[in-house]
Amino acid sequence: MDNIRQQVLGLKKELTIALERINFSQLEDQQADLSKQIAKPDFWINNSKASSITQQQSKIAGRLAPWQALQTAVDELLELSQLPDSDLLPDIEYQLQATSQKFDLLKDELKFSGKFDEYDAIVSIYAGAGGTDAQDWAAMLLRMYTRWSEQENNIITTIDNSPGDETGLKSITIEISGSTVYGKLKSEHGVHRLVRLSPFNADHLRQTSFAKVDVLPKIDKPEELAIDSKDLKIDVYRSGGHGGQSVNTTDSAVRVTHIPSGITVSIQNERSQLQNKETAMTILRSKLAQQQLEQHKQHLGEIKGPVQSAEWGNQIRSYVLHPYKQVKDLRTNYETSDISGVLDGNINPLINAYLEYILKI
Repeated sequence: MDNIRQQVLGLKKELTIALERINFSQLEDQQADLSKQIAKPDFWINNSKASSITQQQSKIAGRLAPWQALQTAVDELLELSQLPDSDLLPDIEYQLQATSQKFDLLKDELKFSGKFDEYDAIVSIYAGAGGTDAQDWAAMLLRMYTRWSEQENNIITTIDNSPGDETGLKSITIEISGSTVYGKLKSEHGVHRLVRLSPFNADHLRQTSFAKVDVLPKIDKPEELAIDSKDLKIDVYRSGGHGGQSVNTTDSAVRVTHIPSGITVSIQNERSQLQNKETAMTILRSKLAQQQLEQHKQHLGEIKGPVQSAEWGNQIRSYVLHPYKQVKDLRTNYETSDISGVLDGNINPLINAYLEYILKI
């Protein structure tokens, strides 16, 4: 029985660490608070608010249920392992194996235990150094994320778009909606480097191009991240570019500046000034949320010491088409020669390698 007891204690320790990672106690507190709100006699006076609260409560309950069941099973095993009756040993061993298997299945959820991992994502791609090649590279990255989204049954909406001078993109901002989109695509945040024989110079020489990808959690509810109106400067101006006569002749474009942080968001995609303002505010909240996450990472770095020694500057990944074929993530050291598959949207192996990497640091 001593060996079994040690195994159960080891499982209990692993479970405790896992529950801390998913903020289990906080989720239980949230569930209890929401249940109290639902129990109030006047709860359904505001149907829209009530519906939102019940959906939130149901979502939290669904997330907690398998972990609560696992916690109960481990506690029961711990009690059984302390009994002297050796006849129970086969049953305890069977239950221990079954419980361990359930725990292994739940461990995948730990990859998405971040504060905003369940949110949709706002993805911006900016052409960097490399001229026309870089603008073409930005368009190639957009295609990669579009193909990935199609495979994942996600929905893509274009927020803002600035075409390249000859081809490709100077920049584009899109919204990607689906299951744990931010939790998956946060792995893509950073500078992406492409090495290839350039199709845009007469000598067909090898060219290195860069593009920056910003990935933000979509914070579209004002109550999720409060912003004091006194901290905002809002300017309206005439839209430029394509979009029809009314876009070019009305002051529909909006620029929102968050004075304390200096963050500025400009949107002119919609004909309506109100729509552009709402979109700009969503992106501003998302940028402020991302800033909080990065400040938290810096704080952890001060506590734990450097954790990103594999990175080369801000570059996170290299895509080499010549003289050999390779995609290599410089944080996780994951690499593959199937560059065509990656550029065609098969980025889940890269995403999973990154999620496993951040669990270890």
